[in-house]
Amino acid sequence: MSDLPLFSIVTPSYNQGRFLEATLRSVLEQDYPNIEYLVVDGASTDDSVDIIRRYADRLTWWVSEKDAGQSEAINKGLRRVRGEFVGWLNSDDVYLPGAVSAAMAAFRSSPAAAVVYGDALAIDADGRSFNLMHLRQYSLVDLMAFNIICQPAAFIRRSVLEQMGYLHPAYQLLMDNLLWMNMARVAPLVYVPQTWAAARYHEQAKNRTRGAAYGREARVLIDDLKSRPEFVEIIAANEKQIMAGVNRFDAFYLTDAGQPGGALRAYGRAFRLHPLTALGDWKHILLAFFSLLGLQKVRSLYDRLRTHRLKLDK
Repeated sequence: MSDLPLFSIVTPSYNQGRFLEATLRSVLEQDYPNIEYLVVDGASTDDSVDIIRRYADRLTWWVSEKDAGQSEAINKGLRRVRGEFVGWLNSDDVYLPGAVSAAMAAFRSSPAAAVVYGDALAIDADGRSFNLMHLRQYSLVDLMAFNIICQPAAFIRRSVLEQMGYLHPAYQLLMDNLLWMNMARVAPLVYVPQTWAAARYHEQAKNRTRGAAYGREARVLIDDLKSRPEFVEIIAANEKQIMAGVNRFDAFYLTDAGQPGGALRAYGRAFRLHPLTALGDWKHILLAFFSLLGLQKVRSLYDRLRTHRLKLDK
């Protein structure tokens, strides 16, 4: 085991006791034999700490104490890790079997990579899959236009993480997006067409409870980048595509948050700036349109059709 590179995983946790055990087990049952696992709980008031204690003898380190939010909690764990490669897995998401071994194989195949990332399932509160999020190889401009890497399916080379200075504490929704953008300036981010994780969508998830906040934080992030010399030229050369991506991203989350009117207005702004960027979301545009007409059952049908397709693909 000592001949294998150490892989470090951090889980930030706060009042997700319903899902936490599945998260812990998905890490502890990986087949890669050299993993250290750290759990950073933010003083949960549900049964999370009891669950963590049940697995404490298999954890490298854990703590339960108040923090300033998810970015601080993740950074607290990342600053303690010893592994050459790291990942963080939120307490309602799960790794699929073999994910860490596959990520290590990808790093070996791409020795210059800062990040390797794969596809991810979308699962509901009961763990049922209803979508497969197919990604692709993204450029820096793609990332700045908010083509999203599914964070639980991404793994990082620690040396580059330390060079970038960890997660920016001012961001609580898009801290991973900013990290990918910074990393893409200095080293490759490599896509692997394999499914490595499952991201859970439920009523308490941030994409549902804070949908309108995603677009606001995306605009703050781009304004932040405009003030950084290393990003000024690339924004100037690609501003319409980037701002169309910001609006499309805003619209996507407004649709999921049940605000179809605002979503369609944002899609309209994206289309005026860069039509191809907006039309890449054509299914969500239709979903927002039908939702605005009061046809809420369309969303349930849409999810059922995707679930059926996933079953056929297995």
